[in-house]
Amino acid sequence: MIKVGIDPHSGFCGGVIRAIGTAEGFLAGHGGSLCSLGAIVHNEEELARLAALGLITIDKSDIGALAPGSTVLIRAHGEPPSTYEALHQASVDVIDCTCPVVLRLQKQIREASERAQVVIFGKIGHPEVLGLVGQTGGTALVVENVAGLQEAISGGQIAGDGAIELFSQTTKSPEEFAEVAAALEAFAGGRLTVHSTICAQVSGRHRQLAEFARSNDVVVFVSGRSSSNGKVLYEWCRSINPRTWHIGAASELRPEWFHGAASAGVCGATSTPRWLLEQVAAAIENLH
Repeated sequence: MIKVGIDPHSGFCGGVIRAIGTAEGFLAGHGGSLCSLGAIVHNEEELARLAALGLITIDKSDIGALAPGSTVLIRAHGEPPSTYEALHQASVDVIDCTCPVVLRLQKQIREASERAQVVIFGKIGHPEVLGLVGQTGGTALVVENVAGLQEAISGGQIAGDGAIELFSQTTKSPEEFAEVAAALEAFAGGRLTVHSTICAQVSGRHRQLAEFARSNDVVVFVSGRSSSNGKVLYEWCRSINPRTWHIGAASELRPEWFHGAASAGVCGATSTPRWLLEQVAAAIENLH
């Protein structure tokens, strides 16, 4: 029989735990609905569970139609200043669950933009990144990789003189950030200041996940399809163990993945609920 284990370091990060716990507490205490501005977590299974409790996911285009006195939760990703102004204009109550790590990064970027050109290593259009760019009034440059950075340099988007400060989205790969930092330093030299802003809970996961992937014959990585952190960690896992499979729910498991395997490891992103990891592990055991 195959031995199935769950990575003890996988599951919700502190910011997501805080946001979901706050939402659950509000819904239990008020007996009504609560609006989340954007998906509170990038995991379809967990969103379905919370929707059953009364959590309604809205986007920014819905703010103007909200009834005065409605309650809106700002998720861990954070928001730009313009969103807070729109919520104020709509006369709604706000529960701000921006992750403290993200709040600190927003403040750093806001202050840096007053003295230097700000470059952010992150996923263009990601909610956290939109919130970070908003701190600079839209002037920050976002690059997704070294190729994007080189394109920005050749296109004149990065100043040939003057100070430059580099930051990272909190959930990005430390290895990729180091590559971007090295490439930008080769261009800017002493004009560049690099800030280490990847969440410690995320950066430490790469080493832990590598050890976990090596210790199992087969790895099943569980995360939502829209999870940026999930995509990064899955690819990292697969680079260590080629027999790594990415699923969103237990129903996606395939028996042939485990042929000849003595052990299977179940792991996930910072947006993957523990209950889902346990559900997948139980399903693997039931395949045999």
